[in-house]
Order: sequence, then C-alpha cells, then structure tokens
Amino acid sequence: MKESGFDAHLIAPCGMNCGICKVHLRRNNSCPGCNSITRDQPGSRVQCRLRLCDQRKGTFCSACAEFPCGRLRHLDSRNRARYGMSEIENLEYIRDHGMEEFLENERRKWVSDNGILCVHDKKYYMIGEDGSDVTDRA
Repeated sequence: MKESGFDAHLIAPCGMNCGICKVHLRRNNSCPGCNSITRDQPGSRVQCRLRLCDQRKGTFCSACAEFPCGRLRHLDSRNRARYGMSEIENLEYIRDHGMEEFLENERRKWVSDNGILCVHDKKYYMIGEDGSDVTDRA
C-alpha cells in the first residue's frame, strides 16, 4: 500500500490533511488536494476563502497575525463536532513540532493494514503503489 496523503503538499493552509479527506480518497473525480487545485477546477475548494486568504503571510493560517480567525474557528468547531478532528490543533502541532513529526503522527493515526481511514466516512481506502487504484474497503 502506498502511504498517499501523508506528504507536506497535502496539508491545506487551514490545517486539513487532504490525504484523509473523502474527496481525495474516492476513486472517481478525486481531488488532488487544496494545494494542487487551480482556479479553473470546479467545486467549493476552488473558492475556499481560507485557501485563498490574502491576509496569510505564510504557507499556513498559523502564520497569520489573526490566527485563529473567526472563519477558521468556525470550520474547526464544525469539524471537531462532526469528525473529531481539529485544523487548529494540526496547525499548532506543525508550528510547535514541525511538519515531519506531524506527518508521522498522522500516519500512526490514520494508516493501518486496512488502508487509510477516511476522516469523513470512517471507511478504509486502499491505494495502489501507483496511486491510481483507490478502493473503498467498507
């Protein structure tokens, strides 16, 4: 199994690990991750105000003087309640411990012999070595 989704380029500016997102893991019309999206692609991620924020001076929202802003707090609150994950905690961890340690923790939390556990639907997805064979292992 390829450990797709656990690369720094798949950590969105808001702190979401796109590698555990259902839209990234699904077989059909999968998303390449927030950092790979161009403006000509369809969908809400293209217009995400956190991803496009011009107040951010670095790669992540945690580099902003307003961190965490109201928009990020709202997203974080919703995702804590629905999915048990926090973008703000992710960003603070990256800031305090570095990306490599964060990615290693994400691997331990989300990857097992069953595949990659999707944060949204709690199903396991297996990804082939070439990254092309994404399957739901409900």
